[in-house]
Amino acid sequence: MIASLTGTVQFIGSDRVVVEVGGVGYEVFLSRDGVSRLPEKGEDLFLYIHTNVREDAIVLFGFQEQSEKEMFLTLKAVSGIGPKLSLAILSGMQLDALCQAIFTEDINGLTSIQGVGKKTAERICVELKDKVGGFQAVDSLPASIPEKLMSGGTLVGDALSALVNLGYPEQMVRQALSRVKKQVGGDFFKEMALEELIKEGLRALT
Repeated sequence: MIASLTGTVQFIGSDRVVVEVGGVGYEVFLSRDGVSRLPEKGEDLFLYIHTNVREDAIVLFGFQEQSEKEMFLTLKAVSGIGPKLSLAILSGMQLDALCQAIFTEDINGLTSIQGVGKKTAERICVELKDKVGGFQAVDSLPASIPEKLMSGGTLVGDALSALVNLGYPEQMVRQALSRVKKQVGGDFFKEMALEELIKEGLRALT
């Protein structure tokens, strides 16, 4: 089973990416948010992978965060939910908001996601309410910053820390900084000062 891929972005579609690894292109399906956070074509990319084996195909699903993959697998374990619907749920709601909706049993919020009916939403809440805390996405849970991101006092790490200290969930900050990088370009992003990173990060969060 393929658990992760490290390669170069070869093609970006509306719901997938082709990652070239050692001359081989792997087609990987992503959530809508996952696609929006992809680097530009030709840039390096790392993805956590779930390999779904069917009788007629082997399908790869990709995630930029381990927590997203774990939520995908957790959703897929709910009765009546397969990998495609799991990905659709992740596409329909940010991870933090999804965990909050499950935790608070927000049936209306969950049914607003395409493909999720009332009975499915109720099953998700019943089966997963006690599990979403493990993703550290519910507002009442403390946010943590991975040590490797903060080591050496990197500017991106400092910007991440500053925005989290302002009260924004860590996952949302990561996504916002990823959007900034995509908007300004990887080379310019590397040259941005800390103040610029924080300012643009705040703009992406609002």
